[in-house]
Order: sequence, then structure tokens, then C-alpha cells
Amino acid sequence: MDRDLLRLLRADGRASIRSVAERVHVSRANAYARINRLLDDGVIRGFSARIDQERAGHGASAYITLKIVQNSWRSVREKLQELPGAAHMALVSGDFDVLLLVHTPDTRALRDLVLTRIQSFPEVLSTRTLLVFEETDLEPGP
Repeated sequence: MDRDLLRLLRADGRASIRSVAERVHVSRANAYARINRLLDDGVIRGFSARIDQERAGHGASAYITLKIVQNSWRSVREKLQELPGAAHMALVSGDFDVLLLVHTPDTRALRDLVLTRIQSFPEVLSTRTLLVFEETDLEPGP
């Protein structure tokens, strides 16, 4: 039942408790209690809107890979969180250490973000920028 609740809320975070309860065939009180438990347990971290970045004034998006000084993830994460347009970051394995998704108004702002801001961090050894030509949010499966 929790998976059904999560699937429904992921598809429409604004759905009413009543409609969610009806769709999973439980009482409103039961659905409300389960959703609150999922929130309390940290399974649901919050509710947000899916944004069309281009319509929101962000004409340039990119994934930026970073190689960083070993054991500097925590300080790099704090600095990246402060960057304008930073949307998602992950510590990963492989040829680079960090994968960062950014949205900027244009390529000039993207260039400034990478060359002036990110590459000035002493923990950053190198970067690679992958320009996003098109993106699609994947909808939750059935």
C-alpha cells in the first residue's frame, strides 16, 4: 500500500488525501496516517513542482562533472549547494567524483558558473561540462 501511495503522490503531489485514499481503496484516516508516517520516517522528503526550465527563464542546462580532492566531498557539497541554478548533485564512482546538474539563464551565465565559480574552489581538480540539448522528466511507472 505504501508503494501505491508513493506512486500516486509522485505523479501528483497536490492530490487530496481523499482522492489518494479512494485510489488505493483505504479510508482517508488510514491514508493520512500512512502518509504522515512516510513523512516522519523520511521516506517522503517533501513535495515540489516539476518546472519547465526553459519557460522559467533558464535557457541553458548542463551536467558538470568534477574531480575533487580526496575526502573533500562535504566541503564541496556545501559550496555547490550555494551556487545559483544548482539543481541536483551526486557523489559518484568512476572517472569523476561529483555529478552536478545546473540550470542557468544562458550559456554566458553557465560559462561564468563553471570557469569563475566552480573552478575557483581549491578542492576542485578538474571539471567537464555536458550541455543539455533536451530533457524529459520521466513519469512514475504503473
